[in-house]
Amino acid sequence: MFHRSERLFLRPAWPEDWEAVFEGIADQGVVQNLTRAPWPYAPEDARAFVSRKQYPDFPSFLVVIPNANGARPIGCIGINNLNGEANLGYWLGRRWWGYGYATEAARAVCEIAHAIGHRRLVASHFVDNPASGKVLRKVGFRPTGIVRPHSSLGRGGDAPAVELVRELECEEDGPPQMRAA
Repeated sequence: MFHRSERLFLRPAWPEDWEAVFEGIADQGVVQNLTRAPWPYAPEDARAFVSRKQYPDFPSFLVVIPNANGARPIGCIGINNLNGEANLGYWLGRRWWGYGYATEAARAVCEIAHAIGHRRLVASHFVDNPASGKVLRKVGFRPTGIVRPHSSLGRGGDAPAVELVRELECEEDGPPQMRAA
């Protein structure tokens, strides 16, 4: 599955992408905000990441900026199955923070999630990473009021995380009271 947004191209990871993935994620400041990435992050971890099986209902994408010099991946975003719910997760290499790329990629993946039939997405961010919460709120996620410990391999244990949710079913269908029966 491929998707083009205003400035980004979202595509599956390929084996030859391992070096770009490693370059972006082998940073403790990136990994500490993730749940499943180990620290230290090794080249073998990047090779395994780009070789993962893709699932049509839970797609994962590399975030790529196409330009005249090529199209190097700057991060990853996707939907995974977390306890039976569609969960949005993402990371960008530190060099790409602050340009709105995470927001643009998250908005695109919300569109994809709706198109493939998901009606609800969940997400979370560690309490000490409010920038991620800001991205999620910009694309329509709302805090559930729940803050609970989430495991993080990069942190070596649990840390408090804010849980959020986004309902997708009304976006194209109009408000619930206006949908055709």
